[in-house]
Amino acid sequence: MKNTFYITTAIDYVNAPPHIGHAFEKTVADAIARWHRLNGKDVFFLTGVDENAQKNVQAAEKAGIPVKEFIDKTTFQFLNLCEKLNLSYSKFIRTTAKDHRIVVQRILKKVIEKGDIYKGIYEGLYCVGCEAYYTEKELSNGKCKEHDAKPELRKEEAYFFRLSKYKTQLLKIIPKYAIPKTRVNEVLTRIKEDGLKDVCISRKGAKWGIDFPEDKDFKIWVWIDALINYISGLKDKEEVYWPAQLHIIGKGINWFHSVIWPAFLISAGYKLPEKLLIHGYLNLRGKKISKSLGNTINPLELLNKYQADAVRYSLLRCSVFEDSDYSEEILIERHNGELANKLGNLVSRVSALAERHGLEKSTPLKIDKTLENVESEFNNLELDKALKEIFEFIDYCNEYVQDKKPWETKDKKVLWQLANAIKDITILLSPFIPETSEKIARIFNFKISIKELKTPLKITKIKKSSILFEKVLE
Repeated sequence: MKNTFYITTAIDYVNAPPHIGHAFEKTVADAIARWHRLNGKDVFFLTGVDENAQKNVQAAEKAGIPVKEFIDKTTFQFLNLCEKLNLSYSKFIRTTAKDHRIVVQRILKKVIEKGDIYKGIYEGLYCVGCEAYYTEKELSNGKCKEHDAKPELRKEEAYFFRLSKYKTQLLKIIPKYAIPKTRVNEVLTRIKEDGLKDVCISRKGAKWGIDFPEDKDFKIWVWIDALINYISGLKDKEEVYWPAQLHIIGKGINWFHSVIWPAFLISAGYKLPEKLLIHGYLNLRGKKISKSLGNTINPLELLNKYQADAVRYSLLRCSVFEDSDYSEEILIERHNGELANKLGNLVSRVSALAERHGLEKSTPLKIDKTLENVESEFNNLELDKALKEIFEFIDYCNEYVQDKKPWETKDKKVLWQLANAIKDITILLSPFIPETSEKIARIFNFKISIKELKTPLKITKIKKSSILFEKVLE
């Protein structure tokens, strides 16, 4: 059985700087990638940007600068976000890269050879923000639900992919492939109500993008181009890591990933990815946060003000599957109430007492049930619930300190129990807050690994911890 784990995020449009939703998705993916590495898997974690979208061209024109210059500038901000969030990605893909273009054209040629591409005329309502056509039924009061904007009516000669051919297969595949069930049901309902129409996969006369094979009058529709990044991003490691174990995307692009992507892969003769996680949105006072709606929270500004681990933690406490409210106030509340008061306080007190009185090996505090629950929540991809389990154990340890009063008793065995528990807690927290976990590991002299989780803490000299999380004044 392969010991690999291949995980991807969606690739982001670079028509505007990153917003907090991008940071959320990437941090969720990073925590899952780190968890699998911790458990001994050979992990490949792909993230990156979609540079071929027409709305990137429009944004460059609006800014009055060449498209390439505009894209390079904005892409740097996404790279900067990845670095500041301390993401452990294996590759950051840019879809303007020659390697990507070659793979896109190669795969599209396979679909053409299969007889699944034909030429025709397309007329429909086109949302530039989504880079997609919609029916009247799919709009809300005549506007795109994602961007709250009226789509344009377009009519053009186009190439089509025979998506309708794969309806029966998709109805069987989607319920096994995508989660959560609510998002699966949305897609299945749409297929059953509207049928499954062939999809237009070209743009005539577009000046930016990847040329359609054997027909330079057309560019490949950006969604086909973008989806193929999950294969092109592996480069010469495709045989090692494909198929992906997990794609992570937002609910706004569910249709492209649940329906078009598996059908296209079947046509091209590729194995299907194992799982598609469709996460909820972050809301600001109940309204979706997005560049298009202009109510963004800039994650780079937050990362300039607060520790990366505080930002990561505050995001990972949000529900993966459901929409969650998020704001700077919520970040501060979680930083002060949980990271500083609970985790930081426990490490500070125990390390100070251990430095003063020393440690003596004893019976470990039982963390087996917590470990079992954390493993279960990671398997279910409910990271917020995994964090809740860990912090319930932190609460128990803080209560244990209060109950045993080691500052009075100077009980070295109690201090060892607490130090050993901190070791276990830290290892479980390492996918969520890696930098802080490394600091704690240095204080208590252990390595972050699954082996250490199952090994009693060695008795060494401990020095009092510096403050891990300075309280933020609201």
